[in-house]
Amino acid sequence: MTGSPFTAERLLFTPANATADAVPTIFAFPNTYSVGITSLGYQVVWATLAARPDVQVSRLFTDAQEPLPSEPELLGFSLSWELDYVNVLNLLESLSIPIRATERSNAQPLVFGGGPVLTANPEPFAAFFDIILLGDGELLLGEFITAYQAVRHADRATQLRQLAQVPGIYVPSLYVATYHSPDGALESIVPVDATIPAQIEKQTYRGNTLSASTVVTEKAAWENIYMIEVVRSCPEMCRFCLASYLTLPFRTASVEESLVPAIAQGLTVTDRLGLLGASVTQHPEFETLLDYLNRPDYDHVRLSIASVRTNTVTPKLAATLTKHDTRSITIAVESGSDRLRQIINKKLTNDEIIQAAMNAKAGGLSNLKLYGMVGVPGEEPEDLDQTVAMLRDIKKTVPGLRLTFGCSTFVPKAHTPFQWFGVNTQSEKRLQWLQKQLRPQGIEFRPESYNWSVIQTLLSRGDRRLSQFLELTRHYGDSLGSYRRAFKELRGKLPNLDFYVYTDWQPEQVLPWSHLKGPLPQATLLKHLSSAREHFKQPIEAM
Repeated sequence: MTGSPFTAERLLFTPANATADAVPTIFAFPNTYSVGITSLGYQVVWATLAARPDVQVSRLFTDAQEPLPSEPELLGFSLSWELDYVNVLNLLESLSIPIRATERSNAQPLVFGGGPVLTANPEPFAAFFDIILLGDGELLLGEFITAYQAVRHADRATQLRQLAQVPGIYVPSLYVATYHSPDGALESIVPVDATIPAQIEKQTYRGNTLSASTVVTEKAAWENIYMIEVVRSCPEMCRFCLASYLTLPFRTASVEESLVPAIAQGLTVTDRLGLLGASVTQHPEFETLLDYLNRPDYDHVRLSIASVRTNTVTPKLAATLTKHDTRSITIAVESGSDRLRQIINKKLTNDEIIQAAMNAKAGGLSNLKLYGMVGVPGEEPEDLDQTVAMLRDIKKTVPGLRLTFGCSTFVPKAHTPFQWFGVNTQSEKRLQWLQKQLRPQGIEFRPESYNWSVIQTLLSRGDRRLSQFLELTRHYGDSLGSYRRAFKELRGKLPNLDFYVYTDWQPEQVLPWSHLKGPLPQATLLKHLSSAREHFKQPIEAM
């Protein structure tokens, strides 16, 4: 990167002057600066650390770094995408720190990690981290630093044992996994002794002041954007959705006390706002927020909004976005099949989707992006026919509106009711079929890579035997071929790809994350799974 990207930053907080005995810390994002600095989670954690006088924090990206301490005591990673694990390992090596936690000495930093990937299922990456923070940084970070200060001068083993007592702090090395056979299912995962908690509970922040950008820069992937978290989690609870199930309960930021002051602060450094959240328009005071943004003194502001719920796309919302320089809106519809939407708990009808398209055009928007999915448990070929029919209907009813259909493959995620299902082996063919049907209709079809969905599933359902496997794939070049080659080499030492990716698991099976407590108990997830199965056409083998 030419020149330092840090010089272009405009800070929205005041870093503390570190005390002489502040803890030397590196906080890394395992991707480029422009990607990492666009992560609101990374920004907020960095600012929280930088605002503490007892921490001296330096940032590290794959292509940029601040001056790093020569003897760091803590090295943190914020992991937002599974495949960035390769960069975690590369950065550890670049700092001359052993990749495996068990090989680190007292003189080396404690390596900690957090973020959505590690909170959902840290097990494939367990060998690389001394400590994993499960849950929301607002609560965990302060408690972690305070607990570390108390054992700062102890040996590594003592530090880890003490830190493992803090709610939400997971120390993988203090848990032992056993298997039915080297290449069989997990039998148990238990603490090394009775002094270590048998279960680690994800920590949930329940306040009504959510996150907002702590830095704005033209070097971000979203140039000069000031991001505001309007809601956290989602009340819809689609049964495949990690963003909903893992982050429950649904929380909303107070418009008067939180959002209005945050917007005012952001607009002192930029005229571009991004409203974030899994379901922004379901904020109970969203209309009030729209009215606030529609004030004449905000006419110059450019507004971006995350994916919105279909039945909240009103002409007023569309007109507000158009006025603020947005030409497109994104809604997740998953399918054109009512039965399939009942399976996944998507409370939505085709009529509502068509109405949203009409409202989008009436408000002046020129592009509607729809998100769908193939391979959803219980899906039949006729469900795809209904998706194509729905898209044709939109095209016919709302001529002139540019229609884009992005489509992914179902990937099972931990802590959701669909965590027991494998990937549908027909998914790739179904993506190809949709492409064939939609392209001639003038509908832009954007399928996500099926092959990478397979790898994503491997990592989202993997156990800690995958750590060795991941080291090997990186050694072979981290291409799709590398994964196959690594499975071949480790044959007999871990289950095959089918077990992790395509097999439907039994409810009584010990899951890799069974010792990590999410927001809902397994009995509730099974109840939600049972409700979904009531709409299956063909009974599949009992789970």
